[in-house]
Amino acid sequence: MKKAAAKRAVKKAAVQKAPVKKTVVAPKKATAAVKGAPAAKTVAPAKGESHTALVRRARRINRELAEVYPYAHPELDFENPFQLIVATVLSAQTTDLRVNQTTPALFAKYPTPEDLAAANPEEVEEILRPTGFFRAKTKSVTGLSKGIVEQFGGEVPGRLEDLVKLPGVGRKTAFVVLGNAFGRPGITVDTHFQRLVRRWQWTAESDPDKIEAAVGALFPKSDWTDLSHHVIWHGRRICHARKPACGACPIAPLCPAYGEGETDPEKAKKLLKYEKGGFPGQRLNPPQSYLDAGGKPAPPLGAG
Repeated sequence: MKKAAAKRAVKKAAVQKAPVKKTVVAPKKATAAVKGAPAAKTVAPAKGESHTALVRRARRINRELAEVYPYAHPELDFENPFQLIVATVLSAQTTDLRVNQTTPALFAKYPTPEDLAAANPEEVEEILRPTGFFRAKTKSVTGLSKGIVEQFGGEVPGRLEDLVKLPGVGRKTAFVVLGNAFGRPGITVDTHFQRLVRRWQWTAESDPDKIEAAVGALFPKSDWTDLSHHVIWHGRRICHARKPACGACPIAPLCPAYGEGETDPEKAKKLLKYEKGGFPGQRLNPPQSYLDAGGKPAPPLGAG
């Protein structure tokens, strides 16, 4: 009896001393560090989430991001479909900001597809040098311009099946143009979009076309273009690739990946980029709604 009692005492003491693993829980007011962001209730996505629950959570995330970024817009400067399609092709492997700082000189010299199609490649290369991979990009935009002239009479087509026939234009570029120049819904699966929808467990797919299909099935088609803006803006400003600012995230309670980044609100606030961190956005000429909300235009090339 004494031996049994002694064993129970030892076991009880071991249990009391065993370290307790802390579970990271998204705070109810994770929006505190984001000025103007709406408060969110704690909703922890469950393992084995049903499709219906996933649809509800995905749509709630989009609604809350729409309140945080009501002025979300394409971050490439453009005045017409031709400028947008060229700028989108140039944005590969560089920032929208760098493209926006470069295209004013390009479009001033070559304002139409006919002009760019007939351009001296060496002169175009010199203009595009700041965007990186300038030789390949020169070939892409001059080839694209020739395709627009030869196949579509100098007008950028407004159909997906026509756009993807143009040199260097894939589905992502096509949907950027359709959604933002023609008002036709499309999902833009860029690197930010891919990263976030996987973090949020909207899909486990890694192929852009499969991601597009999986995410598109969660939302009505009319939401697709704005959804793309909301996700991409959030990826650039808060949910960064290397160190997401979890403690400043307005949708932290809805995120299965909460805790991958900095959870302390004050430390997270210091990680915010662009207008939420007090820095200029990507566009030199942003929409007025963005400026009215406190956003700042980006500086031109060579300034500061």
